[in-house]
Parts: sequence; structure tokens; C-alpha cells
Amino acid sequence: MTVKGEIRNLQTHEGPTGMNKPNSLDNIPDDIQVPVRGFADLLKTLCAEQVLSLTLIGSAATGQSLPTNASIRSVLVMEKVDLDALRRIGEQGPRFGKQRIAAPLIMTPPYIQASCDTFPLELLEITQNRCVVFGDDYFADLSFENADIRHQCERELKALAISLRQGLLASSGSEPVVSEVMKNAGEGLLRVMRGMLWLKGQREKQPGPRVVDAMEKLTERNLPGIRAAVTSSRDSSAAPHEFDLLYQDVEALGAIADAW
Repeated sequence: MTVKGEIRNLQTHEGPTGMNKPNSLDNIPDDIQVPVRGFADLLKTLCAEQVLSLTLIGSAATGQSLPTNASIRSVLVMEKVDLDALRRIGEQGPRFGKQRIAAPLIMTPPYIQASCDTFPLELLEITQNRCVVFGDDYFADLSFENADIRHQCERELKALAISLRQGLLASSGSEPVVSEVMKNAGEGLLRVMRGMLWLKGQREKQPGPRVVDAMEKLTERNLPGIRAAVTSSRDSSAAPHEFDLLYQDVEALGAIADAW
């Protein structure tokens, strides 16, 4: 496949099969439309024939105002990875960093297809929350095996438990450091919980607080520590007991995932 004929105008929202693409660039917040369009134009210029598509992911793709502590995240799909092109993009980092645009994830179509069993939670998160800026939607028809998602949920929860222990040791008793450890765990926990809900047939896109609500209902267990980690802003401090609650919640979810 070549890029010729594949890159559509920014206002085009039909994929290769004629199906509507998720969302529309017109639906993202006004305050990020201009920088996103500028970023898209730059990528097409810098990457020339290699660029196939740009897809917004995460908070920027929700259609809601971007949280003050969030960056504009995206996936750039290229026909092949061109290191010289990546260097050219990297040189523009300071310019777009001021506009809260993070460096895009770089993928190729074969890499995406081959990673569904290796990184199912990350790709599942993209499929549930994305907005195609230009090009074809390479995340539309991905399929995932229950076993792959379950295994990654188990690994991620074990890794999160270890990370919390190590973070507490490294904090030297500093409450602000402990708060930061908790908040850093929030994004990973949302990814895992979305995977666990997917395993139980709940596959629609949901914002963070509703994901916690759904997990509490599914597990018949209150998750106050996880809720605090997911909903706290970067500017707020966690109460000391909230760390203990978070650790207990992560351990409990780990045991539940192991039993599935």
C-alpha cells in the first residue's frame, strides 16, 4: 500500500470500506483544533510519502475540554519507520510541546495487526477512544482474544502492586511523592479495568469515573482507593490513608483477574 490516494482532506471521514470514521475533527474542543491541524499539516510535510494516517487518542479524542494536566496524544501510522523522518519530527518538539502536543506513537499497519496479542490493552484503549485526523482508520477492525487480554490484566495488576510498594519505599515519607505515585497509577488502572470490563462483555467507551462505577458493580466491591487515583487532579494531595486503600484495591483486582 502506498500513501498516494490514502491521505484524505481533513474534513473527510470515510475509511477504506466507506464506513464512517469515529468522531470528527470538528467535534474536538475548539482550543485544540488549530494546533492539531497545524501538527497534521507538518507531519504530512515532514514524512512525505511515508505517512498514512494520524489518529488522536486519549483525552483529546473525547470531544470534551482537555484537562489542564493532559497532553494531546496521537498515533502516527507510517508505511515504514523512517528514522530520518522521526528526527525531523523530533526537531519540532519544542514548538508543539508549548501547545501540549506530545510526541506521537509511531506504528505501521503490520505492527498494529501483529500486536493485538502482545499489547491488547493498549490497542483496545485506542479502539474505544480515538478520532481520525487524516488517512484511513487502522484501528477499526482489530480483534482480541480473551486469553490475551486476561493475561495482560494479570501482569499489569501485579506490576502496579510492585510499583506502589517501590514508590512508597522511595518516597522517604514525603506525602507529595506518595500522592504522585498514586496519580501515576491511575491511567494504568483505567486501562486494566477497561480490559476486565471487556472480558465481561462491557465493550462500550466510558469515561474514567463510569469505568470505576462499572467495576464496583461487576466485582460487588467498593474501590475507594482506585476512585481517588483516577479522579484526583495533579494539583491535589491524597490523604495518607488513600494510598493504603489504593494498594488494597489493586491487590483485590489482581486476585479477581487471576480467578478469571
